[in-house]
Amino acid sequence: MTKINSSRRDFVKLMTVAGVAVTGLAAACSGTKSVIEKPNENNLLFLFQGDSITDGNRGRNEDPNHILGHGYCFAVSSRIGTDFPQYGFKFINRGISGNGVRNLEERWQTDALDLKPDVLSLLVGINDVNALIEGKKEALDPKMFETTYRKLLASCVGQNPNLLIVLGLPFFLASGWRKDQYPKWHPLTVERAAIVKRIAADFNAVLVDYPKVFEEAQQQAPIDYWIWDGVHPTAFGHELMAREWIRQVSNRLAFLKTYAK
Repeated sequence: MTKINSSRRDFVKLMTVAGVAVTGLAAACSGTKSVIEKPNENNLLFLFQGDSITDGNRGRNEDPNHILGHGYCFAVSSRIGTDFPQYGFKFINRGISGNGVRNLEERWQTDALDLKPDVLSLLVGINDVNALIEGKKEALDPKMFETTYRKLLASCVGQNPNLLIVLGLPFFLASGWRKDQYPKWHPLTVERAAIVKRIAADFNAVLVDYPKVFEEAQQQAPIDYWIWDGVHPTAFGHELMAREWIRQVSNRLAFLKTYAK
């Protein structure tokens, strides 16, 4: 990787960030779409939220050696932080293993709003599928899943109209010990991915199609090489996610095109 020595002037020229949609809870829930101003170029705070895939076994204290976990969040953050140290970017991981959208709602004030992110990256949904399959009382039907998901984003946009939102599609692949469960998990996961796509369009968010990434990766190696249990990526799978995250977000944060092949 080549380190980029950009002047502040050159950097500002590159930082052309398109808008994020909706200007409050009512607008978000109704699907109203609007374009807003770009965030500040310097001192951006990147917040990664979601479940175990984002969590990556992250540390629960301030130890910088472990605080970002060992997944795609770490890979994205370490890359950008290393190559652009002069711009004061900050990276926070608040993913928690086992979380669905209702869990996120319960801790959203502390783990999202209070942190005041400039870039919010969210990957959630597979535990909502699991709750349905296991018949848990907290399971949400598609309508409630969508309503709750929208509320999370709308509250952040209401706080920061300049927020850049990055939404990852949930995925389930026929691999590992869950391989035989694919017929049950896959349709429900696709259903929630479709909801996330719809929300992304309404919020003018960056959409990261992780299912497509893993489908295409199977042309190079079997799915078990990339995902070991249907849900959780291997180290190589996390790297694929990080590369796709950067590629898609570079459409809004143009300085990330530095990493384009």
